[in-house]
Amino acid sequence: MPELVILKDAQNSQLRRIEDYLGVGGYETLTKVLLELKPDQVVEEVKKSGLRGRGGAGFPTGMKWSFIPKNVNKPKYMVVNADESEPGTCKDRVIIERNPHLLMEGIVMGSYAIGAHCCYIYIRGEYYEQTQILSEVIEETYKHGFFGKNILGSGYDLDVYLHRGAGAYICGEETGLLESLEGKKGWPRLKPPFPAVVGLYGCPTVVNNVETLASIPPIMKYGGDWFASLGTPKNGGTRLFAVSGHVNKPGTYELPLGIPLRDIIFSHAGGMKDNKPLKAIIPGGTSCPILTAAEVDVKMDFDSVAAIGSMLGSGGVVVMNEETCMVKALLCVTKFYAHESCGQCTPCREGTAWLKKILQRVHDGEGRPEDLDNLLDIAFNMMGTTICPLGDAAALPVRSYVQKFRSEFEYHVKEKSCNLAKVSV
Repeated sequence: MPELVILKDAQNSQLRRIEDYLGVGGYETLTKVLLELKPDQVVEEVKKSGLRGRGGAGFPTGMKWSFIPKNVNKPKYMVVNADESEPGTCKDRVIIERNPHLLMEGIVMGSYAIGAHCCYIYIRGEYYEQTQILSEVIEETYKHGFFGKNILGSGYDLDVYLHRGAGAYICGEETGLLESLEGKKGWPRLKPPFPAVVGLYGCPTVVNNVETLASIPPIMKYGGDWFASLGTPKNGGTRLFAVSGHVNKPGTYELPLGIPLRDIIFSHAGGMKDNKPLKAIIPGGTSCPILTAAEVDVKMDFDSVAAIGSMLGSGGVVVMNEETCMVKALLCVTKFYAHESCGQCTPCREGTAWLKKILQRVHDGEGRPEDLDNLLDIAFNMMGTTICPLGDAAALPVRSYVQKFRSEFEYHVKEKSCNLAKVSV
């Protein structure tokens, strides 16, 4: 079994109680960080680790922290993105349920590194039980003196607040999240200015994913070089892969970045259910371009997946067997993005609706010969034309499904039916 970072002490037990977390050495490293290290030293260690944001974009975390201006007469904020809404993704939830104090410790370290004295955790509205867990954990952390005034006698203060979203996918985008947190409609902002300069309430802000911050305590305990050695160059550490679909052992697995996709599916997830042949894989959540069975040997790190035209994204691996209708699968994805578009940008608002309408027509046996090329044209014209990446998130799957499985789409148009006797999706 590869070395674990986030789930190391939570494999066979849940570390929700602070006593259990303290029993495995929790918060010991925080003492060292606050009493012995300067904020800049924490940032440099995280840079050395090669940690990249685990929310989807994969931007280097240490570099993101270094963008926060030092000499500014404004408050600085740390915002935790727990709005886990990407279909196929279930990793932040696992951290909250099994090792929430690791997240709390990471919050203090990250906030200290950027000079923030206030942190907001923005959690997905549907995560009711997880919200209850975090409420209790935050209260425990205050009682033990790891949040609040003069933490561990260091002179550093930090207050942490939990904010529950209302179930909008768009609020997973960092600026949409900030708008929502301010009590406004969750419409993404134009960038620049970036949140590091003008973020929450117009102040310097870092928005980090749950998994990203949960990686900070191990980095500071064992060192950036150790963490970097667990992954591939420029892709340090492990990450949580949520594997679902037609596999024998669906679940969330912590594995080193750079592990072959084949190993994830056939070793850790137990192989294909009922031994049916592999047909396609979504590598990092439904917004990522789909991969064919021939691409299953790709290394699962940010750069390797990007090199073959897809994205590692949020690590949500969805596995599909030979009985999966790709038209129906794409229709499901497209319906989701059409529903979740906030409507601010015309290409996204209108484009997602058109894609959904055309795909529904093809699926229902009413497709026209020009539909497939129209799908590609619409998707192409949505790319890079919107304020946030939701337009791209809707367009990229359409382009990849139609291009890689075009014969299947053509059969639907020509024969007015699906070419599969049984449909699994």
